[in-house]
Amino acid sequence: MKYTREESLDRLRETVDAGDPVIGAGAGTGISAKFAERGGVDLLIIYNSGRYRMNGRGSLAGLLPYGDANEIVVEMGHEVLPVVEDTPVLAGVNGTDPFRDMDVFVDDLQRRGFSGVQNFPTVGLIDEDSGFRQNLEETGMGYDKEVEMIRTASEKGMLTCPYVFSEQQAREMTEAGADVVVSHMGLTTSGDIGAETALDLDDAAERVQAHHDAAKAVDDEVMVICHGGPIAWPDDAAYVLDNTEGVVGFFGASSIERLPTEEAIENQAREFKEIDL
Repeated sequence: MKYTREESLDRLRETVDAGDPVIGAGAGTGISAKFAERGGVDLLIIYNSGRYRMNGRGSLAGLLPYGDANEIVVEMGHEVLPVVEDTPVLAGVNGTDPFRDMDVFVDDLQRRGFSGVQNFPTVGLIDEDSGFRQNLEETGMGYDKEVEMIRTASEKGMLTCPYVFSEQQAREMTEAGADVVVSHMGLTTSGDIGAETALDLDDAAERVQAHHDAAKAVDDEVMVICHGGPIAWPDDAAYVLDNTEGVVGFFGASSIERLPTEEAIENQAREFKEIDL
């Protein structure tokens, strides 16, 4: 483990105390990690959707049976960890994986150089009122497994930054030892493979605030940041932070690596094609 939980937390608290937002970035490739770090992000997160996203597929591919999510994270670690110089790197862990002993797997992630964990893929993205979600919960593959994974990682001294989708989950994750609660607003909108169905920014800000308040009621030291849905661009994140109290940052995956890549490559190709012979 490159950074202990306390070392990572000290860095994040210094950022907030300086009046700057905590910014986390998903890294589906080594080049994404390298240049997000140069841009000054505070955390880098590797999870299986990063691979799918940067291969032109929607991020929700990470929730479908296209590969072993936890093994993909280990493979991506070989690509990303060696190029990161001075930023804590988190592993997106599929906590519901019935083929992993989480105690052993978290130890392995520490040994490989990961400084923390996040719960992804997460069943939290599946509608709680759906029969599919209810069946997952009933058959031992529910959100409670993700909570227990966060508890295990916290007890082992790793930084924990779980996604939450409700006030109850914010409380549960904080009780399990979460250091940074990430208030998730759903699949990111915008761009070629982004969602079209999402909350508006005002509703998102209201929901993020509710998650913040629920987490803080458990532990006043926990940090809360926002992610996803309509919070796609820097102006969107600024709007939510301006319209909430106590929320200290933003985690961007598609927002930091997919959307800029879509625009930059298309524009660069267009400029080359506009050269006159």
